[in-house]
Amino acid sequence: MDDLIADFVAECREMLESLGGEIVAWEAEPHDRARLDSIFRFVHTVKGNCGFFDFPRLEALSHAAEDALADCRADRRKADAKLVSAVLAVIDRIGEMIELIDQGQDIPDGDDGDLIHALEEGAEIIVENTPVFEKSDGDNAPAAVGHAAPRTIRLSVDLLDRVMSGVSDMVLARNELARRLREAPEDVAVAGAFERLSGIIAEMRDSITQTRMQRIENLFVALPRMVRDLSNDLDKQVMIDIDGGDVELDREMIEMIRDPLTHIIRNAVDHGIEAPADRLTAGKREIGMLKVSARQSGNQILIDIVDDGKGIDPKKLVEKALANGVIDRAEMEEMTERQKLNLIFAAGLSTASEVTSVSGRGVGMDVVRSNIERIGGVVEVDSKIGEGTRMTLRVPLTLTIIPALTVSIGDQHFAIPRSAIEEIVRANGSSVTFERVGGAGVATIRGKRVPEIALADVLELPSDLHDEDRTLVVIRPAGGDTYALAVDKIHDHEELVVKPAAPAVMATGLYAGTTLADDGSPILLFDPAGLAEVGGVKLGEVDRNAEEEVDAANDDHVEVLLFRSLGGERRAIRLGLVDRIEEVDVEQFGVSAGQLRVQLGEQILPLAGIDSLSALPKSGKVRVFRLGDGERELGYVFDAVAELAALDYEITPAETQGEVEGVTLIAGKPAELVDVHWLFTNLLRATAGKPQRRPVCCLPKDDVWMQNMLRPIVEAAGYRVVDVGSEEEKIAELVVATENAEWPLPKEPGDATILRLRNSAEGDDESVYRYDRAGLLMVLKSVTAAGGAK
Repeated sequence: MDDLIADFVAECREMLESLGGEIVAWEAEPHDRARLDSIFRFVHTVKGNCGFFDFPRLEALSHAAEDALADCRADRRKADAKLVSAVLAVIDRIGEMIELIDQGQDIPDGDDGDLIHALEEGAEIIVENTPVFEKSDGDNAPAAVGHAAPRTIRLSVDLLDRVMSGVSDMVLARNELARRLREAPEDVAVAGAFERLSGIIAEMRDSITQTRMQRIENLFVALPRMVRDLSNDLDKQVMIDIDGGDVELDREMIEMIRDPLTHIIRNAVDHGIEAPADRLTAGKREIGMLKVSARQSGNQILIDIVDDGKGIDPKKLVEKALANGVIDRAEMEEMTERQKLNLIFAAGLSTASEVTSVSGRGVGMDVVRSNIERIGGVVEVDSKIGEGTRMTLRVPLTLTIIPALTVSIGDQHFAIPRSAIEEIVRANGSSVTFERVGGAGVATIRGKRVPEIALADVLELPSDLHDEDRTLVVIRPAGGDTYALAVDKIHDHEELVVKPAAPAVMATGLYAGTTLADDGSPILLFDPAGLAEVGGVKLGEVDRNAEEEVDAANDDHVEVLLFRSLGGERRAIRLGLVDRIEEVDVEQFGVSAGQLRVQLGEQILPLAGIDSLSALPKSGKVRVFRLGDGERELGYVFDAVAELAALDYEITPAETQGEVEGVTLIAGKPAELVDVHWLFTNLLRATAGKPQRRPVCCLPKDDVWMQNMLRPIVEAAGYRVVDVGSEEEKIAELVVATENAEWPLPKEPGDATILRLRNSAEGDDESVYRYDRAGLLMVLKSVTAAGGAK
């Protein structure tokens, strides 16, 4: 409603700007019908909208002016100076009310009887244009009921097209500049200026793109009435269900697909959905269902028109095509079921048994396809006899800019919408295997089997690489299943300006549009769903039982993210703990309250991964894992992500508690596993309440074995170790001594637990063999259980 009111205010304000002069000129030339029509059209528009928006005072005023002007148009009254003055006063009052509406205020109750009476023929009243409300002390003004409507201005579509084209060229120029900066020696000042410029261009791009967008609801709003009228004319009962009205499409594109959509719906109601008696005979409900939905997929809008009618019989289409000479017998024998269905788009071909006023003449579907292809779109048909038909319109958003990943086969480059990409993995990694199932390629990635397509095979392009040497891009189309696309090389993530490709290119089903690389060379943008279809990807072709067995066998595998730390260490972190990865300016890092911290948006989080700020680069951006436990968050600095992997081997625990939990083999090489629990325990201790006091263990500092072999075990068990002779030995709960140690020990036996260690495996029960790890841990745990951590 707010948007509608804003449009109403904008339209009224635009017309008011030109009406003042029109009225005066009309007074000088009362026979000028064009000026009279302009004034009448304004008050008529205001009156009509007021009834919808419930502005009764404004409606009454505009209604009175409309009646007076209607008399003039019908030559029942002559315009004179008094009528012109009265009309001017009414329009001034309307302008004041429009301003109140624009400010989000209610129009106050009041009496406009003097203005209405002045419009009457022969009225002698003197018009005084008093304000809509009086401001005596500032308290009588109506209170605002909401935010002021956004100010609007009308622009020609051609101007918006030129601006959008200019922004698109700016994006391409920015991409080329980015490439040249990567190739040139690094200059911090230039890089900073480029980052600011890039941000400005991105904001401008988003704003300009929105100026041409309109909700597709404006296209769907007339469909229920059309279906109702068609149903009545054909003695049918049809219910329409509309979904996706909030999807936005270019305003001009909406007008271009209005007629094709109308053709399809008329055909569906006419000879797609059966008569009520025929539906009952077929075991269906009397009421037919027609579903129209819209959704966005990458750079395309998909509009589905689905009916539950009798469907399209491919055999009848073939018979009609043979009879009309569209195809011959040889072509018929080689046609697939889909090709037979596509005969519905052949000119002069129709399966309707009789010609009606709605359809059946063989014109319409061929026009639909040609009109959609003219704007770079595609029409697809799928039908099952007795169940219904689905028509899908794939149309481009318009000239637009989307994030995409550039890939290549040999020297040919292509782009994939970033929104459809799940992950990127190396085909020769230890977590990836290939096999053939029923002649189709299947890739097993960390135990999960997905269909695999070699892009070189689909496009029939030469490539020197085998499957195991390529890179896999795991893709999930909108509403589809995941599959792996094998490509030779991965290039940059870039924002690309996408335009509709030629109809012949779009008809292949592989592409969603065309674009230009930063060096000006053309690149085709893949349609992820179309690529899967052309590549023959069907999840049913994968052995589902085998897939379930593999998944079941790997249920206990934990996915980790393999990365390189700022210090160069090869580390891994459990994937489930990583909320997201962010690139943060070095200026956002600092030390406060005695702790390293990073500012991420409006949050300041504790920071791990480095010991001091000196480990950070002097300028630029640094990558940060945003780790979360569901309630709290912290940041972890790293250098680069390697790949996703699984924990297939046992973890060798670290001797001491700390940032590293242990070490394991990942992809055939050792990697340190980050102990996120320890990070949260230590970095967020201040927010978790007062920490418990750790029990204290006293060890002789001159015993090499105890300091280097025993101490890590004691600390791993939760103790804080102090040295014999230190001031803190008085508070020790546990004292460790050798088998032959003589008193006085640091503590008397009654004040602390004494753990005696012997060098031999044989001995009495009062001491523990120093390499009896289980016995040592049992004593350590018994002390804390007895209250050592009070």
